[in-house]
Amino acid sequence: MKKTSTHALFCLLLIHFSAPLQAGGQQVFKEYFEALPVFWERIYPKGGETLYCGEKFGSYHGRSINIEHVFPMAWAMRDQGCRSRKLCRESSQRFNQIEADMHNLYPALADINKVRSSFPFAMIPGEHRDFGRCDFEFHPRQRAVEPRPASRGNIARAMLYMVDTYGLSLYKRQGELMKKWNREDPPDDEERRRNNLIEKYQGTRNRFIDDPKAAAAIRF
Repeated sequence: MKKTSTHALFCLLLIHFSAPLQAGGQQVFKEYFEALPVFWERIYPKGGETLYCGEKFGSYHGRSINIEHVFPMAWAMRDQGCRSRKLCRESSQRFNQIEADMHNLYPALADINKVRSSFPFAMIPGEHRDFGRCDFEFHPRQRAVEPRPASRGNIARAMLYMVDTYGLSLYKRQGELMKKWNREDPPDDEERRRNNLIEKYQGTRNRFIDDPKAAAAIRF
């Protein structure tokens, strides 16, 4: 068998990580744990700030900061008909693609991530603060959370991307709120930077960052 040259192998790898993929979601990462080192080392190599609180972190983030799936994996599990994340990982390659998609991943303070859990987003009356300086509200009776205004557009475009790319379900009220947040909080330079880097390493773009007005066509 003819051996592949080092140069040819490099070209194949370059194509694998740089070429745009066909529609249907990311196909670079076979599972979530393959995406993790790329997320931290390529998307946030010098640090950044957390989604919900705007907490700044450096290249070493420690255990106080982890990764949030903006579109909850519990909702994706429901769509895939799995009783647990473990079973979904074992039985559904589609779920593994979904779980590893970096357009849906953001750094978050671990304790805020835990509070968010898989609760939907909402506008909660009043400004009751339980998390110090962090403008993040949780309503236990409403079973919903309200993030700071500066993160709402990012959240909306991540959620809309997951619905549009993977055909995931979103209740109409939640979907319409995401469209509203998308209009009110347009993409900034940091969100565009993320989109460009994720395309480079994952091969897909979030089209709602490129064209926020495209969200108007989505129906729930």
